[in-house]
Amino acid sequence: MTDTEQQINQWFASHMEHTAQAASTAGPAIEAVADAFVNTLLQDGKIITCANGTSNILAQYFCTALLNRFDHDRPALPAINLGADSTTFSAICRDNRFNETFSRQVRAVGKPGDLLFVIADDGHKANLIQAIQAAHDREMNVVVLSAREKSDITSLMHPEDHEIALNDVPTTEAAPLLLVVINALCGLIDAKLFGG
Repeated sequence: MTDTEQQINQWFASHMEHTAQAASTAGPAIEAVADAFVNTLLQDGKIITCANGTSNILAQYFCTALLNRFDHDRPALPAINLGADSTTFSAICRDNRFNETFSRQVRAVGKPGDLLFVIADDGHKANLIQAIQAAHDREMNVVVLSAREKSDITSLMHPEDHEIALNDVPTTEAAPLLLVVINALCGLIDAKLFGG
């Protein structure tokens, strides 16, 4: 076996190890988060997502699955990704307000009964922390999906908030595992709202 083949095999082995660990520990948190999403949607609330870097791709994927469809045709569900509007994002950054990139938007479009969904793959940045604080100010619940078990965000969570915290998955390996969790959430939302 070549060195390259060994590296490839190691990457898959590491991914399978992280996936097995998440499967054995994250199930109850995933179910609780799916219930929180469903309760928000049933009470006419919307889900607002935010994430940095690669995780923003996952946030957009989640919103697309709600707005369009996940596995089967069904009515559209209200979801907004705050990182999808690059013009607004860059305008806030241009004014030296990077830490407010999401919190300003949460304060503008969030309302009581909405839910903020934060996805973090590499620790927790100040702009995500400020978004959570803004959501609480707007009487919104918060859900965090994190690749890190211990974080600054945990101390911000209210009793009605939820966190799915994986066991310190390296940033380079986090996205595929976070996607598995998001697919599980999307499938549970559809099943709980529409059956099947």
